[in-house]
Amino acid sequence: EPEMVNPRSELYEQHPDWIIKLKNRDENLSRNQLVLDMTNPEVQKFVYDVVDEMLMEHPEIAFIKWDCNREMTNEYSPYLGDKQSHIYIEYVKGFYKVMEGLRKKYPDLPIMLCSGGGGRTDYGALKYFTEFWPSDNTNPYDRIYIQWAYSYFFPAVVLCNHITSMGNQSLKFKTDVAMMGKMGYDIRVEEFTEDELVFSQQALKDYARLKDVILHGDMYRLVSPYEEERASLMYVNDTKDKAIVYCYNIFPYRAEMTNPVKLQGLDPDKKYSIKEINIQSRGGRMGRGMSGVFSGDYLMKVGLNFRNNRELQSNVVE
Repeated sequence: EPEMVNPRSELYEQHPDWIIKLKNRDENLSRNQLVLDMTNPEVQKFVYDVVDEMLMEHPEIAFIKWDCNREMTNEYSPYLGDKQSHIYIEYVKGFYKVMEGLRKKYPDLPIMLCSGGGGRTDYGALKYFTEFWPSDNTNPYDRIYIQWAYSYFFPAVVLCNHITSMGNQSLKFKTDVAMMGKMGYDIRVEEFTEDELVFSQQALKDYARLKDVILHGDMYRLVSPYEEERASLMYVNDTKDKAIVYCYNIFPYRAEMTNPVKLQGLDPDKKYSIKEINIQSRGGRMGRGMSGVFSGDYLMKVGLNFRNNRELQSNVVE
């Protein structure tokens, strides 16, 4: 966490004037950290140099997660003097100056921004970061709502959706939810069963094959989890010849389970071959007769019936 300092460090001892804290007040530690004064150009240079030196010494580094997990308290900037009302704005400007320099020197380096979960998912930061960590809550049940809401403001290409050990849902359900955006793994894969390992290997192959549609396609929201006890959405590429559809059963009522999901964004005159992916031996498949070739007109007017009658189950169809 480059913006933080530990009170038991040389940096703290040598530069007490680089730390945000009120005069004549006890230091307010969080996570055993204090916040560096990013309004100060000297601090900006220090933070830049630390990260730059690390990247130059280790050119094999292929990804950075930039974290910032404590809030600013006892707000006082020794650098700003009598302009303390500017501290939040000037802090962010200083942070952006650091990132501007790093991005200029390392234009192709993927950098994720995380701050206590999604505390920094803003358009200003998007100029310098390739992706956001939407929330530390990675339970796939909650993530359906989180990722759905984020999609109104940010595209799938910047939303990190990771498969973790949080939640007791199936690995398939977790994978299907994570596949809504930039999928990753934060889980002990060495503890997977043989079936789970085979499933995940195939899911990664399918994701690699389809990720251009997922990350850069047009998104269509088909069934809102805020209106029904299920959710469905899809992505379509710009030539309308490839699409991927997701359907998540949360706690569905029988009437909702039998309602077909009408697709959107397809070419009504084109023919589409339907195939389910992410199939686990005990996972929910689509109902019989739902695979095959259909016209875009049929899929948009009649739709697909995902006959999955169990809660917290899911389907992904290409």
